[in-house]
Amino acid sequence: MSPRSALVNEELRRRSKERLLHAAVELVDERGYEATTLGDIADRAGSARGLVSYYFPGKRQLVQSAVHRLMHRTLEEALEREPRTDDGGERMARAIDAILGLARDRPVLMRQHMAGLLQAEGFLPCPEQRRLAELLSDTVARHGSQDVESDYPMLRALLMGAVYAALMPGAPMPLPVLRAELFKRYRLDWEMGVPPDPEGTGGTEEKDRADLARFFATDPGTQSK
Repeated sequence: MSPRSALVNEELRRRSKERLLHAAVELVDERGYEATTLGDIADRAGSARGLVSYYFPGKRQLVQSAVHRLMHRTLEEALEREPRTDDGGERMARAIDAILGLARDRPVLMRQHMAGLLQAEGFLPCPEQRRLAELLSDTVARHGSQDVESDYPMLRALLMGAVYAALMPGAPMPLPVLRAELFKRYRLDWEMGVPPDPEGTGGTEEKDRADLARFFATDPGTQSK
């Protein structure tokens, strides 16, 4: 039997990593961070346990990368959805709604993510986070910023603060109130983006799994550009 080509090996590694990221998001969303082990993640992904440490130094890095993947792909999808637009205000509204939507739809996952950022290891840069930063920086620039290097960190801080406020145990703030404050700051009309559904979103476990899976595709044909 001839050895596999470098391209085949690279594709197999990509798919293995995708499965680990997907499994990490699913399990932390279901059980929380502390109740999820690296072994659990490897088992859910159908991977050898030693393969996890090949790609990631530890659980914190893996989970942060997985959540940043979910965030940047959610944001990317929101910015590029039909009807596509180059309007800076509309794109800013979509970005705000995309991040607030994760707090609404994935409260356990996002609460665990925010808590992880406050641990001793703190913020752990990764390729997934860099892509998220690029999208938010581009959003700030298209909105008309004359100083993206200063305005991007402010947007990031405001979004993180809004997610934290929405998910604070015992004293959560309503998402429409947080949205209104952010829209006021960035001079956006309420009808922009995706205004909150007053009746809520609902959904099933099967739909939730499908929604997550599209961001961690192992089929090359389903990867976003």
